[in-house]
Amino acid sequence: MHMPATIKDIREKTGLSLATISKYLNGGNVLPENRDKIEAAIEELHYEVNEIARGLVTNRTGTVGVVIYSIESLFNGTLLHYIGNALRKEKYGILICDSCNDQEIEAENIRFLMKKKVDGIIIVPISRTSDFLKPAKDAGIPVVLMDRNFLDVQYDCVRIDNRMAAFRAVNILLENKHRKIAVICSDYEHEYTGYERYKGFMDAMERAGIDVPAQYRKMGSHSIEFGQKSMRELLALEDRPTAVFMSNYDVTLGAVMSLNVSGFRCPEDISMLGFDDLILSHLMKPQLYIVVQPMEEMCEKAVEILLRHIHNRNWQEEIASEIIMSTRIRAGDSIAML
Repeated sequence: MHMPATIKDIREKTGLSLATISKYLNGGNVLPENRDKIEAAIEELHYEVNEIARGLVTNRTGTVGVVIYSIESLFNGTLLHYIGNALRKEKYGILICDSCNDQEIEAENIRFLMKKKVDGIIIVPISRTSDFLKPAKDAGIPVVLMDRNFLDVQYDCVRIDNRMAAFRAVNILLENKHRKIAVICSDYEHEYTGYERYKGFMDAMERAGIDVPAQYRKMGSHSIEFGQKSMRELLALEDRPTAVFMSNYDVTLGAVMSLNVSGFRCPEDISMLGFDDLILSHLMKPQLYIVVQPMEEMCEKAVEILLRHIHNRNWQEEIASEIIMSTRIRAGDSIAML
């Protein structure tokens, strides 16, 4: 059996001192010709850096923790894909934690990542307040939020303007002469983004001078099941809405599932406008009008901010920044002109 190469083997191969080789392995600057020699020896000897041992010296593990609210959600899966790509380009590993839509699990995940000595954390939080992040903050571990910020303390955050995104979407329905417009969204208890989008919906309706009856306002959990149930109830109303705005991907998916088994047709019987350009909008006939978030750019920005903090020991002295990106609306065939 072949023994793994050691730092002493590199010394013999290169004739350089252990101090120089060690400096290179720990990310320090060495002369270019020495660097070339060390890299050639590493390749030839198949030397593998012991990341754990190196982490004890440098206090860095080259790992970032990413905490999402549900790994079942395609939106979260897409974020993980883009975050992973951006980290890999910078030679960082990723540790993924699922909070299962549970605040206690979310707090446990932070403690778990701290034990694993991650260099930083990106999180799509469930909690509305930041208490659960205090251990990380006290330990000087940088944290960047995605998709939503907290009510109490500002953290670095990358998100869209949820209220404006919904306002613009509902205006498209209004421009097509719809007046009886329903909304399916997550409520204040369940999610900050859902509530912001609900406010954008109400802004547009109020500006158009339209009262929205209670039975047209479906607010509940951020889930496929809630989207299904809400759409079923809306289609069963005697005074049916002519259009529905669905404020996230999961409720959009659920609403389309209910429509498909209802015998009603889109857009002849009901017009629809959904959120997030994921697989559903490409499968559905007619093609869905959809609010598109710049997901790849959001993830790249979050990684960029996090790594800047990881490399800057005084990052806590900086004022937290909130990067707000704009959405666009991709046209489809799911809205009828009345």
